[in-house]
Amino acid sequence: MALRPQRLHQLAGTTLQSSAKRQRTMSTESYMKDAFGKYAHYLNELNDKRERVVKASRDITINSKKVIFQVHRISKYNKEEVLEKAEKDLAAVMGQYMSRLVKELQGTDFWKLRRAYSPGVVQEYVEAATLCKFCKTGTLLKLDEINSTLLPLSDPSLEPLQINVLDYLLGLADLTGELMRLAIGRISDGELEFAENICRFVRDIYRELTLLVPDMDDSSEMKTKMDTMLQSVVKIENACFSVHVRGSEYIPLLGSSDPSYYLLGAPDIEL
Repeated sequence: MALRPQRLHQLAGTTLQSSAKRQRTMSTESYMKDAFGKYAHYLNELNDKRERVVKASRDITINSKKVIFQVHRISKYNKEEVLEKAEKDLAAVMGQYMSRLVKELQGTDFWKLRRAYSPGVVQEYVEAATLCKFCKTGTLLKLDEINSTLLPLSDPSLEPLQINVLDYLLGLADLTGELMRLAIGRISDGELEFAENICRFVRDIYRELTLLVPDMDDSSEMKTKMDTMLQSVVKIENACFSVHVRGSEYIPLLGSSDPSYYLLGAPDIEL
């Protein structure tokens, strides 16, 4: 039985609609597959970059600590030698490890990877660099000076990696703890003047930060370090004060060469 013309037209229309729908479905599936492929490639690249950043950060932390340990060997007899070695080690950290970090993060939205390198890594480097600067010149290494050393490591055509203010301040907070340990060690070796310079320096940092921190965004880490910094200031002050008190109570032997002793010149007692 032959199909009516109207029925033939309906079948032809259904076939054309099915073909068009199938083409649209295939086109949509292909587009979504390509889009998700791009996203997958981006995420894989980001994860690989994060792993490289973490490894470079670990190397920076370890070698920055070595610089700090080297500075703690300082004394009035080997100051130049120790600081020269520490500066060479710090330059190696910059050339071998910070350069890798800069290469991975320059020209990118590095805030996405901030948690991979910021906690303790940049701060540790700031701590080592500022400690070397203070022991050599007695002054504070500024943030602009640190960032200027990073510029030669960056591609001029890309946005350079720069240390932000918060990481710099957190590094300074850690610096005060190292200076406290250095001051206690210098007092035990009789270098009271050096310890007093450290005391004034740490006290100035703490005073300036107490004015700045309340105006900063809520940072529990910074507030915690401010409490630790105050403890360091108190420890240094107590150590210097104790030395002065003990020194004022010290009574030298008869015949001592101490010019402040009123029996200077009296002969030693012979037993």
